[in-house]
Amino acid sequence: MPRKILFFIIRLLMRTLTRMEVRNAQTLPASGGAIVVINHIGRLDAAMIFLSIPREDVTGWVAEKYHESWIMRVMVKALDGIWINRFEADLKALKAAVAWLKAGKMMGIAPEGTRSLDGALMPGKAGVAYLADRTGVPLIPAGIEASPHAVREALTLRRPRISITYGEPFHLPPVPRERREEALEENTAEIMCRIAALLPPERHGVYAGHPRLQALLAEKAFGTAGGNDGQKPV
Repeated sequence: MPRKILFFIIRLLMRTLTRMEVRNAQTLPASGGAIVVINHIGRLDAAMIFLSIPREDVTGWVAEKYHESWIMRVMVKALDGIWINRFEADLKALKAAVAWLKAGKMMGIAPEGTRSLDGALMPGKAGVAYLADRTGVPLIPAGIEASPHAVREALTLRRPRISITYGEPFHLPPVPRERREEALEENTAEIMCRIAALLPPERHGVYAGHPRLQALLAEKAFGTAGGNDGQKPV
């Protein structure tokens, strides 16, 4: 199935079944390698990423469990998705992602690796920090807000509200070889705090009270006082 046809179908379904909003999409780079990092709260997250980014070269990692579904296999193939085994260091998936980013393309990834059952942030995994270090591409944080029952509400025509808010692109510092593990953990915390800064306090999860998050929130409060949130429907 061609990507454009799949996008048309997904966009039609999302517009019909949900009330979808996108904020600050102007921060997304129009070209070049980049990683969009998101919180993962539901099955509609991937649709939000693909429909809110005005580029044709966006893909992401897809959990191996979905390989059992022929519908998912068709969709993943159309979107050039990269299958990943979440329970081991999947070098093949990492290598494919590095090649994709170095080719000047974009990926959308949830560093938590799995959905949060209560909507609050869980600890991020180091895979995204590793990709950023290997490729040097910028990261764009994004915070997704939706009802925990959004899929059920959409299927029963209650049109749940689902929104995505983009933050400013940023780069991570290089990872020195002599303190590699520690530096990857620090960079992962930076990624997750950037995402948390786009979410309400009850979604901060394990990063609530983190010094870096508090600094980001203070910067945000100072820089956006009286500003426009750039909200628009899709």
